[in-house]
Formats: sequence, structure tokens, C-alpha cells
Amino acid sequence: MTSSPIVALVGRPNVGKSALFNRLLGRRLAIVEATPGVTRDRLYAPIEWLGRRFTVVDTGGIETGSVDDLMAQTRAQAELAIREADVVLFVVDAQAGVQSGDDDVAGLLRPQREKVILVANKVESPNSAANVYEFCTLGFDVPMPVSAVHGLQSGDLLDAIVAKLPAEKVAPDDNDGIVRLAIIGQPNVGKSSLVNALLGEQRAIVSEFPGTTRDATDTDVEHDGRRFTIIDTAGIRRHVNQGPALDYYSSLRAVAAIGRCDVALLLIDAQVGVTAQDRRIAGLATEEGKALAILVNKWDLVDAAAFDRAEVEKALHAEFSFAPYAAVLFGSALTKKGVHKVWDAIAACADERRKRVATARLNHVVRDAFRTHPPAPFKGNVLKCYYVTQAGTSPPKFVFFVNDPRLLHFSYSRYLENSIREAFGFAGTPVVLDYRPRVQQDSTTHEELILESDAGKTKELR
Repeated sequence: MTSSPIVALVGRPNVGKSALFNRLLGRRLAIVEATPGVTRDRLYAPIEWLGRRFTVVDTGGIETGSVDDLMAQTRAQAELAIREADVVLFVVDAQAGVQSGDDDVAGLLRPQREKVILVANKVESPNSAANVYEFCTLGFDVPMPVSAVHGLQSGDLLDAIVAKLPAEKVAPDDNDGIVRLAIIGQPNVGKSSLVNALLGEQRAIVSEFPGTTRDATDTDVEHDGRRFTIIDTAGIRRHVNQGPALDYYSSLRAVAAIGRCDVALLLIDAQVGVTAQDRRIAGLATEEGKALAILVNKWDLVDAAAFDRAEVEKALHAEFSFAPYAAVLFGSALTKKGVHKVWDAIAACADERRKRVATARLNHVVRDAFRTHPPAPFKGNVLKCYYVTQAGTSPPKFVFFVNDPRLLHFSYSRYLENSIREAFGFAGTPVVLDYRPRVQQDSTTHEELILESDAGKTKELR
């Protein structure tokens, strides 16, 4: 298991950071508009390139001189951004040339220039391409010209990012028995209060004002013979322009914390309910392959007679339909009611994430699933599965050797995942199903799977 490096896109407003973010991802996630400052949501997404996996972070523009306390915060912003991001893409507008805002941002980044890649965006025309070398005055290496709109040199930029990434950091071995828990959520949902409740002491600062926690701090603790490391994170705020500008850089710490945890515990305010940002945060945890539990905090402030827990849990699973396996808890960090259940739930999620199942039993389950509900034919061809094996854990990964992965419909893959979960559990953790073509094809029907015998040899089930 490795911890994903962070690549942050920074620059003044309206230089095309969101368009570049979308281009690097290969899909349109960020809102792109000609109006400056249109980026409101901070977006995080994992990318894999040349065998390296990293998290790209889209940001709102740094508007120098527009915030009252800017002079007191800009240096802290730069230090936090550079410290938490492994690579910084400093994006400038090749069509507009060097602007005063570029000079201001460059001043923040220049002390740690070894982490910075200067990217000259919008080189759609020869005239703008000619302006690229003007940005050498900012004090960084020669700018890399790209066109986020047309995709010009986006592959070269990804190559440059991978080349600048630090050596892969291998996270602590799962076999050490320590469960690493990241407590995540929006500001002011009670994360620090929960840390104090779990530890039974005042370890984190608690305030009625959102955003008190700036850093992600680690605390080692033992409970019922199990060892845990609790990572208390700063809240992941939805809007860049709400609150101090420092909030964005604190969010980088939260993203990094998710990358190195085993289980992510998402806190939701019972009085507010589920928001779009809650779903984004949970989505980030699942994309990183982390086990997920949801704690509805401040449940003591809800009229228990008016809400049935079973109905609320059902509604939560509907809201987080992309993670139906997530464990759901109810409690109050302030009164400590229900907090004791967190330990067992988190330990169970971690154990499920590290679970390995017997190959023979796995193939029996998949064989029965194919027999019970055969895949639908596509253009006269039928999906055939020859063999299944568990290739890894954290999260559990299963490799299916089939005749042609293109014959697989996503709904049938979901059916196979549900069949595996029904047989083996894996509650609280995502599982990965990888479909690969078998090199040598034969006339096997969809009911035929190759299964390992007790002697270690293989035999065909017909």
C-alpha cells in the first residue's frame, strides 16, 4: 500500500486551471467558464500515469490584494501549499502574458521552486506560443506550453509531473496490526470533539467556530488490545471563497490524511443532513480504496421519536449509493453516547479490508453466480469466466480471467460483486474487480470455471 502524492494546481484567477484539471483527468469534472473566480468547489481526483498514482487538486485562483488579512496569511499559505503538495503546477496565461498577479503568486512559490512546474496555458495560437518565454522572468525553469482546451502537450505535462514526484512512499505494513483512522468531514461537524471523546481526554482544540483545526495530527492509542492511530484532519470546506484563504491549504492536509489511512470515518451533522460535499469527501475515500464508515454526529440534538434509525440508515445508503457497503453509526461526540461503538466498527472495517478468501471457495461462488444468472449475450457472444483469484488486499482485489472483457456489462459486474459480498462479507470496504482476457481461448461455456483442487492442481468444473 502506498500513499498517493499530491499535485496542486495554483495560479491567479482565470488562467485555465480547471480546464487543465479536466484535461489531465480525461473527463470534465470542474466547471469551466470565462468569468474569473468561477471555481467554487475544490476538486480532488486520483490519476494514474506511467505506473504512478497521484491525486490532483484543483483550486480557486489566488487573488492577491483582495483579502483584508492577506499580508498576514500569504506566507503561511505558500508554506502549507508547498509542504503538503509534492508537486505544484503554477499555471499562467500565455495569451495575456505576465501579469502582476503572476508575480505575486511566483513570490509565494519561489522559495520552494524545486517543487514547481511552470505551465503556460492557452497556447492555441502562434502569437500566444511566442509569449511563453516571457514567463522566464518569474524565476522558474522554462515554462511548459500547453493547451488545456485542445490537449496540446498534456501527455508531456503528465510525464513531467511523474518525473518530479518523490520516490514512492510505502505506507506502514498492514501486517503491523495498527488500524489507521482518518476522521474526515466538513468544518464544525465535531471531528475534534470526537477525537477527545475517543481518547477520553482533551487532546484536540474544540471551538464553536468552524475551521479551528488546521493540521492533521496523529495520535496513537490502544483499545481492547487493538492498536489505532487516529488522524484528526482539518475540515474539507466546500467553497474556496468562504472563510480564510488558509482553509484551502488545510484541506490539502485532509486529502493527504485520507491517502495514508486504512479507514475513513465521515462525520455528518445530524441537524444539517447529507450535503453534496459529504458525498464528494466519501467519494474521495472510496476512490483511494479506503474502508468507509459514516457517523451521524450530534444525534442527541435530534428528536429520536420523530426519526427511525432504520429509515435514516436506509436514506443514508441511498445518498451514498456508490458506497452501499459503508457502515453507519449514530452518536454524539459531546455526550459520548454511542461513541464506544466506533472502536469495534472501525476495527471490523479494517479487518474486512485486509481479508483474504480461499481461491477454491471463491471460484465456487462465482461459478454458482454464473449458473444462477447467466450474462446476457452481446452481438451473439457470451461472457465466459475461466478462473478467479484474489490478487491482493487493502482493498481486496479480484482478478477474473475471461474470454473478452468487452462483453462485460457494468450491471453484471455489480451483480458479481454483490455475490462475492454475500458470500464473504467485505462490509465497510470497497472491492476491486479486474477483468482480464485469457490468452488461450477454448470452447468452454459460461458455466465452466477452472477451480483449484486441494492438491494444488486445477480441474475443470462442467
